[in-house]
Amino acid sequence: MNPSLALMLQLTILLPLLATFAIAITGKKPNLREAVTISISLVVLYCVVNLYQALKAGASIEVTWWELMPGLEISFVVEPLGMLFALIASFLWLITTIYAIGYMRGHGEDNQTRFYICFALAISAVMGLAFSANLFTLFVFYEVLTLSTYPLVTHAGTDKAKQGGRVYLGILLSTSIAFFLLAIILTWFMTGTLEFTAGGVFDANVDTTIAGAILALFIFGIGKAAMMPFHRWLPAAMVAPTPVSALLHAVAVVKAGVFTVLKICIFIFGLDLLPKLPTTEFLLYLAAISVLLASIIAMRQDNLKARLAYSTISQLGYITIGALLATQSGVIGSSMHIASHAFGKITLFFCAGAILVASHKSKISEMRGLGYTMPITMGAFFIASLSIIGVPPAGGTWSKWFLLMGTIETGYWFIMATLMLSSLLNIAYLLPIPYHAFFPGKGEKPTDTSIKEAPLPSLIALIITTLGCLIMFIHPQPFYELAKAILTVSGVNHG
Repeated sequence: MNPSLALMLQLTILLPLLATFAIAITGKKPNLREAVTISISLVVLYCVVNLYQALKAGASIEVTWWELMPGLEISFVVEPLGMLFALIASFLWLITTIYAIGYMRGHGEDNQTRFYICFALAISAVMGLAFSANLFTLFVFYEVLTLSTYPLVTHAGTDKAKQGGRVYLGILLSTSIAFFLLAIILTWFMTGTLEFTAGGVFDANVDTTIAGAILALFIFGIGKAAMMPFHRWLPAAMVAPTPVSALLHAVAVVKAGVFTVLKICIFIFGLDLLPKLPTTEFLLYLAAISVLLASIIAMRQDNLKARLAYSTISQLGYITIGALLATQSGVIGSSMHIASHAFGKITLFFCAGAILVASHKSKISEMRGLGYTMPITMGAFFIASLSIIGVPPAGGTWSKWFLLMGTIETGYWFIMATLMLSSLLNIAYLLPIPYHAFFPGKGEKPTDTSIKEAPLPSLIALIITTLGCLIMFIHPQPFYELAKAILTVSGVNHG
């Protein structure tokens, strides 16, 4: 193995951690502090891109930090699914930092240094989680991510923010300890290993009832995937500043959840065993109900961030469904949906924050005519909405196509109908927002003409992510190739 590649792998985790000290030292000089944040994020992105190129060339990259006992160690490996997650997270960390500069200054937020420190800590945890070689390593970084994002959720320091933080921390920690950790211990007890393994770690003659119970513990224990009924932390966390919402919904927390679900389904249980487990079908239908209910609740929200939060819960259900279908199309669809949803949803949150900074509006009912004064923001909102809905010319088209193919291959017609109905509901709760912004209706005056677009850094960031939504439709090959490579690594012949 090339030592420089091993160093790059470690730098992706360590650099954001080291950045926290540099950010703290430069905290009293905002320009320097933010220059440090952007510089480190660029270096991390450079390292991840180099690892991606090396992976494509067939390189094997592994690093072990610490062995607690034989078979239980903190170690990392570069493989296609982790690489897909790391590429998205490292790129969107850079873009979200640019956005945050405009938002945090434009909104006059306090404790900006603490914000950037916790942000960097969270990205360090995401990188460690993405490249985890085993369940023990993944669990450690999963918990670090929870703890590092808590101060971001309670950033405002108000009673409402503190209450939201308590719900956030309470649900995520309790599900981790009560279910996730128990599932890991039972897996270790039954198999003697926690290594992510092609084809899974369970024997072919495993007791399917016990394995099915462990699967249920994993799915419920991964609270970050926001499966109902353990979803309330996500709307509660909407009290945070918009860049934090973007971090939660697109870059780090929820993506860490569904990434973990995919990783466990593919490399702990294996695609051959999953369909044989008695709980798989129950969990599939529960995920489908979660998709539908969250979409219906989203329609009833007048607060824009709350509507987007419930939309996220619904979209995460798509990824969980794809993983549990245990088919080639399901895995490809879920993997690509991690990417397409990341770009679509971060753009929508960027737009919500831009609207708040520029017009001080957070209610959808107050946004009629806003397209006259904020045409770039509302145009970006429209394109990102198309990606979430899953129609051309936006990237969400391909991931939803593969997910629907997965339901057809397995004969889950109810779930196929649920996904299609959910997409119709996506149209109902997303498209009226940009429509009424540009066409407010007869007798309604356009919004106050003194309102302008958000600060330039925020505007640049949302334009970049909007272009990402379009590029992922025109050129989805990089993510598709990574998704196909996941099947190869997992021991499945994808043809």
